[in-house]
Amino acid sequence: MDSMTLLLYVVAASSAATITPGPTMLLALNNGATHGMRVAAYGIAGAALSDLILITAVGCGLGAILQASEYLFSMVKWVGAIYLLYLAWALWRAPAKLSPLAQSNAASDGRSAFWRSLLVALSNPKGLLFFSAFLPQFIHPQSDVAIQYITLAVLTALIDITLMGVYAMGGHHAMKVLSGQALKWLHRGCAGMLAGLAVALSLYRRNTGS
Repeated sequence: MDSMTLLLYVVAASSAATITPGPTMLLALNNGATHGMRVAAYGIAGAALSDLILITAVGCGLGAILQASEYLFSMVKWVGAIYLLYLAWALWRAPAKLSPLAQSNAASDGRSAFWRSLLVALSNPKGLLFFSAFLPQFIHPQSDVAIQYITLAVLTALIDITLMGVYAMGGHHAMKVLSGQALKWLHRGCAGMLAGLAVALSLYRRNTGS
């Protein structure tokens, strides 16, 4: 894989992630605002791990299986949509003030943030189908395919870490100057967007190629 291909991939992947931020970006923003950068880092790590898992799955052919199986696709889709709705409900009901015990619970909150981000990404079939359609355009069959998938997986994780770090830091610094009422509306704004993503996911259909 040459340097020009890698550069094109970085530009394309960065543009796609920036133009269409997903639920893990919203979680990074909310974690940074409500729990601080340490907890947000756990969530970012979970999302980055999901990139590695999903791209490995694509390299092993799971994306093609998901595309071919209506039952498997529907099952994963509805699990993802229900989980997003659950997260939206939890954020909507979240307290409008930061708990004084937040710092002491940082490790526990961090683990929760890690698993939330990981499960959100893995339960969304759109991610697997996107990688299945997107990644092969940058793969050279005459070279070692496994090494190329590993390279793209690491690059994707680094891109997402960078962008989610920006979201988390933006939320963290914004809450330093905003009121508790603003925190309430941040929770509800993120909840509304997660619910919207859940509805969009429930309506998502496979591209059958017909």
